[in-house]
Amino acid sequence: MLAEEIIVKPIVTEKSNDELQLGKYTFKVNKKATKVEIAKAVEKLFGVKVLKVNTMTVKGKEKRVGYHTGKTSDWKKAIVTIDTEVSDKTYLTKGGKQAKSSKKFKDSIDEFMGA
Repeated sequence: MLAEEIIVKPIVTEKSNDELQLGKYTFKVNKKATKVEIAKAVEKLFGVKVLKVNTMTVKGKEKRVGYHTGKTSDWKKAIVTIDTEVSDKTYLTKGGKQAKSSKKFKDSIDEFMGA
């Protein structure tokens, strides 16, 4: 499955806007997508480092038009937590020398709010 097929659209609500400061972004995703596929799709599309993915299936509501009743389809929601700490990591290599690795990821998703 392609990354564009996994992430359907962002969900912009009052609660999801409050969680943006914590690095949590909410997306409507394909019902068949797994957490690992969702994490890889977000990393590929937006260039961020994903720390955690929480998913849930939202049940459809019953709707009525006049006499006829029907049901909207079920859909899947994913809350993706990204890494917002932008800092260089230092580690020891063979021989005891210190080496630095810089992160090549962004600390926020600019496209989420339409910016």
